[in-house]
Amino acid sequence: MTTITSSIAHRAAGAIVGSAVGDAIGAPYEFGPARPHLTLSGTTADMTGSHTWSPGEWTDDTSMAVPILRAAAAGLDLAGAEAQDRIVRDWSAWARGAKDVGVQTSQVFSGMRGDDAVAAAASARRVHEVAGRSGGNGSVMRTAPVGLAYLGEAHGAARVAEAADAIAGLTHFEDDARDGAALWSVLVHLAVRDGRVRLDDALAALPAARRERWGALLATADGADPDLFQHNGWVVHAVQAAYAAIRAGGIVLDDPATHTPAAFRRTIEEAIRIHNDTDTVAAIAGALAGALVGVSAIPVGWQRLLHGHPGLRAGDLTRLAVLAVRGGVPDSRGWLVGDRVDYSGWPERDAFAVHPHDDGVLMGGVHHLAHLPADIDAVVSLCRLGALEVPARIGRADVAEVWLIDDAAPGANEHLGFVLEEAADTVAALRAEGKHVYLHCVAAHSRTPTVAALYAARHLGVEPGRALAEVAAALPAADPNRAFRAYLAEVRS
Repeated sequence: MTTITSSIAHRAAGAIVGSAVGDAIGAPYEFGPARPHLTLSGTTADMTGSHTWSPGEWTDDTSMAVPILRAAAAGLDLAGAEAQDRIVRDWSAWARGAKDVGVQTSQVFSGMRGDDAVAAAASARRVHEVAGRSGGNGSVMRTAPVGLAYLGEAHGAARVAEAADAIAGLTHFEDDARDGAALWSVLVHLAVRDGRVRLDDALAALPAARRERWGALLATADGADPDLFQHNGWVVHAVQAAYAAIRAGGIVLDDPATHTPAAFRRTIEEAIRIHNDTDTVAAIAGALAGALVGVSAIPVGWQRLLHGHPGLRAGDLTRLAVLAVRGGVPDSRGWLVGDRVDYSGWPERDAFAVHPHDDGVLMGGVHHLAHLPADIDAVVSLCRLGALEVPARIGRADVAEVWLIDDAAPGANEHLGFVLEEAADTVAALRAEGKHVYLHCVAAHSRTPTVAALYAARHLGVEPGRALAEVAAALPAADPNRAFRAYLAEVRS
């Protein structure tokens, strides 16, 4: 049995948010020419949008993944009729007003003689029989949430493959489409569970007669240009292109040393440089890459603008992902399902001060979120929040939720330097946009003073030691943990 640790939750959120950011960044380039020299900055500038999609908006790829994620977050068995009926009903409701629905998926929905999973699967079979094929990539683009299921079970990978096959079959009857979904879901599952993946372990979840073929397909993609697989609307080429992008990004599945923020960014970059179905290839690649690196490796600028049907943001996806791996069991303080997190037992939650080097930045505890000064129009949160913690008057794109744990133990924050710098740089980016920022954690003891000092050092030219001393003078209870202090000691202004 697997215990659901903070690291597993971190990687689960990475899988879902990673897929969604790949989708959103790739959307403006869909069906365009190859862009071999395109580079990503890891900032909001990468979320360009298009005439169809607003900056940071995900497409049908993620919109179809959300009902699967919600079923898992509700604690339902994804292989069961209740979950699949619910997924089909949610898909059908979404499709009636969606900006874009895949051709094959649309045909399945329009041909359904009922509103449940049995009706969907029967329609999928009829569509396949008429066309003679149904191997579109739509079965895999939405499959990341399936990989979050059954993590506490001894034979979880086999259960994931079974569920992925069945959910793929709701719209895609062909073996390739179902095998691709099962394989990718198991890859995500193993990455979330272990932080690393052996391909043979994932291939073992496929039907024995088809394992060798899929192993050869991935071997062909290993080291290849992702754009080599030009028919990426076909599930096989989409999977190969996604795997090629991961490898071109520098990620070795079985080597955690390569699971870095830079490698994640390069993976998304490699995926959207190709032509044709860029958003789907990037969504598929982002799911596995995100599961390996964890959500804290995904640039905060990308997460800030990320949004889509049905009115969700990156923080919502994170909460749903963590709830899914917990089998629908909420956090004891109300995180994951509550409007607010219960921090009533924490002292000094009402800490509050003006940043000593920038009076457009206020620093403090979570208590002040409920009654921020009127001129505060952006928030950088360094602790867990409930869904309605930040006042509604503040635009959702002006709220950054940063995965940062106040724990000095090695590995508690897998990308500590990157996360601290992202948080500080986000404060600077919001200030450059003319925003007045509230930077906070629970009680402004450790995380808030560290990021506030780093902001001053990186962007205001203040020597780090002096920056921390003056921030601490403004926040008398400030006492960054030893890992945070060690990082600040190495920073140059």
